[in-house]
Amino acid sequence: MALYKNIVKKISVPADKKTKQKEYLPSGQLPVVDQGHELIGGYTDDLSKLINCQVPVIVFGDHTKCVKLINFDFGAGADGIKVIQPKDDSLTIKYLYHATKYLTLRIRDKGYARHYQFLEKQELNVPSIPEQQCIVSRIEELFSSLDNAVETLQKTKEQLAVYRQAVLKEAFAKCQEHVAIESITQHVTDGDHMPPPKVDTGIPFIMISNIQGNTICWENTAHVGKDYFERIDSKRKPQIGDVLYTVTGSFGIPVLVDFKKDFCFQRHIALLRPNDLIKQKYLYYSLMEPNVFSQAEKGATGTAQKTVGLGVLRKIKIPFTKDLNEQTLIVENIESKLSMCDSIEQTVNTALAQAEAMRQSILKEAFEGRL
Repeated sequence: MALYKNIVKKISVPADKKTKQKEYLPSGQLPVVDQGHELIGGYTDDLSKLINCQVPVIVFGDHTKCVKLINFDFGAGADGIKVIQPKDDSLTIKYLYHATKYLTLRIRDKGYARHYQFLEKQELNVPSIPEQQCIVSRIEELFSSLDNAVETLQKTKEQLAVYRQAVLKEAFAKCQEHVAIESITQHVTDGDHMPPPKVDTGIPFIMISNIQGNTICWENTAHVGKDYFERIDSKRKPQIGDVLYTVTGSFGIPVLVDFKKDFCFQRHIALLRPNDLIKQKYLYYSLMEPNVFSQAEKGATGTAQKTVGLGVLRKIKIPFTKDLNEQTLIVENIESKLSMCDSIEQTVNTALAQAEAMRQSILKEAFEGRL
């Protein structure tokens, strides 16, 4: 067994070789590798940023624990990466790559703290080169089978997304009338524009990052005091029957408020309070209809973060029927078909999680001599 730090060499990355994330180009002459989960974070046309090293190398994300095998010329992201190679020819780069991924599984996640200090203290078995090659070959054979399965599962998810859109489009296709959102709501508003005084515990304050999959994720929410909450205008206090709608960044995501709970939200989220002409769920599903989302997309402004202004949102037209019973039937038709999608997607997500667990298990078995 050998200490990790004794079998690798770190390649220095001078400060003047680093490219800040805000300077990334969508395409360019030199790929930029950072500690993000994507293999390439962005690009630069400044060839002086090229890292002086002989590829392949391993790039380790100090904060993220991401491990990448890089076999092309690259520049470095601004912070948080370690560039590593085997110290000598007793270790192959691919064995070191898979071993590094295995060792990171043994490191406790410290959040945004640095992790390399713990990685370099790990011990690793270094067998002969032929045995290293045999282990790598077996790992990659098993990973290839997993990759094929994951690709099939991801395609299934993509097909489900297309099917959902088709269901919504078909459900509203017979509606002859289209009305502006302002015509079927009591009001359309957004959250407080001033940063709220946050406290450790109190009333949940929802940010756009808490909106996940048309629901509110209550974990890791910020909080405000009750005195602040009570000062908020009643129009900005969500109540049962309202629909929330994201308007900045990941815009166009509606959320049903079909529960009783005191909470408030930031200005990147809008609140739509239906009037007597429309049922809450009908409004909710109509906001997801492809042509309705397209109107939001066309009206969004900004560059780094697109924003759908309240003025634009109020003018968006939705497919409409005045018959409340017909609205109910349309909602029931949508939900009966989407429930099948939800069931399939849950199965797919479970399988994807199992695939990732299996990938980790393969590494564990390989480097603990039980593969």
